[in-house]
Amino acid sequence: MRKLTFLLRPSWAILAVIVVAFAYLCFTVLAPWQLGKNTSTEHRNQLIADSVRADPVDVGTLLTAQDEHTEWRRVTAAGSYVPDSTVLVRLRHLDGAPAYAVLAAFKLTDGHILLVDRGMIAGLNGTSAPPQIPAAPAGVQRLEGRVRMSEGITPGKDPLAQDGYRQVYSIDTAQEATVLSQPITPIPTGDRGGYLQLSENQPGAFTPTPLPQLDAGPYLSYGLQWLAFGLMAPLGLGYFVYAELRERRRERASATESAAPPAQSTGTPPASDPGTPTGPSTESRLADRYGRG
Repeated sequence: MRKLTFLLRPSWAILAVIVVAFAYLCFTVLAPWQLGKNTSTEHRNQLIADSVRADPVDVGTLLTAQDEHTEWRRVTAAGSYVPDSTVLVRLRHLDGAPAYAVLAAFKLTDGHILLVDRGMIAGLNGTSAPPQIPAAPAGVQRLEGRVRMSEGITPGKDPLAQDGYRQVYSIDTAQEATVLSQPITPIPTGDRGGYLQLSENQPGAFTPTPLPQLDAGPYLSYGLQWLAFGLMAPLGLGYFVYAELRERRRERASATESAAPPAQSTGTPPASDPGTPTGPSTESRLADRYGRG
């Protein structure tokens, strides 16, 4: 055990704490974070793939089913747009230029009111100013689109009225119900409820928001990398301890050889100068490397 007393030095103790803390974070925070994102991405991709193969269903069946896994489901809705219900979502982009998402309320034939994302529209002449938004078509319409989950509300980003339009920073059914003063019914999908995102060439639709790419992304490899780092850190510390023990053994062996009596010879040995140093001792070399005390 005396050979390991150097581990009690502050430098070694601090290094050990850092390695243990890093490995703990790798296994309990960083790797689960990335692996969890990989799982959710795979689940999302599977829902999108299933929705592409499935026929659209009437959105009214989802309002009563209370199914939490309805996002990306293709649905149809019959009813009419609520007049003067346009709301713009700020800070969007279309083909790399500033744009807005255009929202509206849509009243179903059974009386429920849904939030509809009509799609993206570019800013005026490439600026962030909104263009004149064409009104949604009047009369009874039959829409087809996908269920999307509300984005939630961004803290500190309150709704505002600007450039003649009501504007928000995110698509959230509860917030838009307040902005429009309409009893909007969220489509059951997760904790935040959902809305209807129009497909291409639907009545009142603009440029639809594209579907996400159906790839798993780098999350799985990132998660495995963090697990590998969590294993490598303690192994690296162990290697440094081994290297230090090996170096100390080598220095002790060298000191022992220096202290051994010289071999007898027939010749007269040269006189040694007692004032000439014979080299630093083992204790001196270790103190220089790790500090004294």
